[in-house]
Formats: sequence, structure tokens, C-alpha cells
Amino acid sequence: MPRVAVQDSNRMSLRIRPEDKALLVRAVSYTHTDLTAFVLQNALEAAKAVIDEAERVSLSDRDSLRVLNALENPPAPNQKLLAAAQALPALP
Repeated sequence: MPRVAVQDSNRMSLRIRPEDKALLVRAVSYTHTDLTAFVLQNALEAAKAVIDEAERVSLSDRDSLRVLNALENPPAPNQKLLAAAQALPALP
């Protein structure tokens, strides 16, 4: 009998090897929670860590000081910057 596609976008199917599931179930037994909550909690933590790493700019102390100095003491505009500014359309 063919399976009907589920329209509910809040569900997610996951196929894993039996030994991987056994490992998860073993870990779950120590947390006194259920498998779904365990997997979801840890997957969300991992997702947040990946996003944080990808979207955060991390500078060394030296580079941080260089950025702050450039903000406080910006260099004079060069010819290319002046030409680009002049090429912008006039504001209404």
C-alpha cells in the first residue's frame, strides 16, 4: 500500500542505523527524557553553534584595535571613493 505524503511541515523523518539508535536511547535513559526531546534539544544546540560560528566575526586584539582606530580616525577619501560618490544619483 503506498504511503500518503504528510502535509504537516512540523514533522521530520530520520533513518538511522540500529547501533546509532541504540546509542541515542542509551543516552536518553541518563537524561530522563524522551528520544524526540533529546534529539531535538541537541540538534538545536548544534544548529545554533554552527550559525553562530558562521555569522560571527571574530577579531584578534590587534585587529580590534585597528578597526576602532579606523572608525575614530578615518583615512581621507581617495580618488576612487570620490569618483564613486560622485557617480551616485542625487537624492530627491
